[in-house]
Parts: sequence; C-alpha cells; structure tokens
Amino acid sequence: MSEALLEVTVVDPRDVAGAAEGGADRLHLVSRDPAGGSAGSSPEPALVSAVVRESDLPVFVLLRLNETWTTTGGELSRLVGLAVDYLGCGAAGVSFGFLDSDLEVDRAVCAHLAGTLPDVPWTFGRAVDDTLDLRRSWRYLLELPGLVGVRSAGSPRGLDAGYDELLALASSDPTIARLLVPAGGLVAEHVPWFVRAGVRQFHLGPQARPGGSYKAYVDAGHVRSWRLLLDDAVDQQERRERGRADRSDRTAG
Repeated sequence: MSEALLEVTVVDPRDVAGAAEGGADRLHLVSRDPAGGSAGSSPEPALVSAVVRESDLPVFVLLRLNETWTTTGGELSRLVGLAVDYLGCGAAGVSFGFLDSDLEVDRAVCAHLAGTLPDVPWTFGRAVDDTLDLRRSWRYLLELPGLVGVRSAGSPRGLDAGYDELLALASSDPTIARLLVPAGGLVAEHVPWFVRAGVRQFHLGPQARPGGSYKAYVDAGHVRSWRLLLDDAVDQQERRERGRADRSDRTAG
C-alpha cells in the first residue's frame, strides 16, 4: 500500500506530541501564528532545535523574512545562513516560495536557494496561488532541483475557491499530482477526489487544533482522524485499481 504523507504545521514544541501521536509524517515549522492571512515567518534557530528534540519526525522550516512573497538580496543572504543553522539544528528540510514583481515564480531566487542547499529537500509554499498562471508556475517549479512538495489551494482565497482548478491540474499530470500538497482549507470531502487524481501528500494547519485556533496546541485526536481518513481513501483507491486490473486481465485472457 502506498501511504499518504500527512504534514502538520507546528509553531511551538508543545505542538509536536499531538502531531506525532496522531500519525503525522512531517512537520512544517513557522515562527508564529500563520492564521489571519499570514503564512508565518522564519523562526529562531533555538525554536527549531527545541522542536527537533521533541520527536524523530522530519521538520521542514519556513524561510521567509517579510510579509510579502518577495525578498531582497540582503534577505536572501540571511535566509541562506538561517537555512544552514536550521539544518545544523537537525531540520530535515526547508520550505520557501518567492515571486517576482510580475507575479511569476522567482526562478532565480528559488534556484539560488535550492542550489546553495544541495541535497536538501524543500517544499514550495502557497505563494504559487498568487501567481498569474498556475499551470505555467508549475512548469517552472518542476525544473527546480530538490523539490518534494508544493502546498497549494489553487487560489489565494483557499480551496473553497480553487478546489476545482487544483483537482483538474492534479488529474492532468501525474508529476504534479505526486508533488501537490493540498493546503488552505482542506476538508474531508476533498480527500477521496484528490487521492483518485494521484495526490498522496496533504497539509493540515488549523484543522489539527481544537476550535481551528492557533491558540490551541495540535491535538492528537484531530490529527488521527485525518490520518485514518487519508489511509482509508488510499486503501479504497488501491482496491479500485486492483479491481480494474483484474477485470482487464480477464478481458485480455
């Protein structure tokens, strides 16, 4: 069985136990409350170290120093230094996503970061949802080395607005489906359809917390309910695929 990967946002070492006990596979660490339209910012290395010590789960740390999707030359140098510090603290990877002034993926910045951190896996954040052409942005992203996931809702307004386009995008290309990490308002009803499209990575933010609030710590029960949902969806899809294969073999025979 090919398992689904469940990523959970954490902002505090006390979030880790709930994520780990609930069955998360990867932690996405940001420095502060990413609710209210903010995607968070780069944490201090001490926070990274404290989170890493709480479990053996891989921790991907956000690289972002301002409230926009752009960065300056001075910030870029600082981001590289932070990334090195994070990796030295035990982080398994990083997460970033930058756009240029034309609202295109900033290939130069992203390629610089990926190239400066060879063999370090990274995810691209929801900046992709603010680009002018989602399909073109994905073409750019697929050219970058080390990319293991792209968090996206298909729209800056979240999956409420972008679900249909994002599902169509995943269904159109297995490489996109493999890298897509639906995020930004994921609900249970979305999961089976994304799984049918080939998606196997999913992201939880406020869904992992009581009341959907970052004032509460990640709750093991909330995470576990999503873990069971994802595993069941993948299991059902694989049974459907085996059934189709068996029928095809009988027809061919």
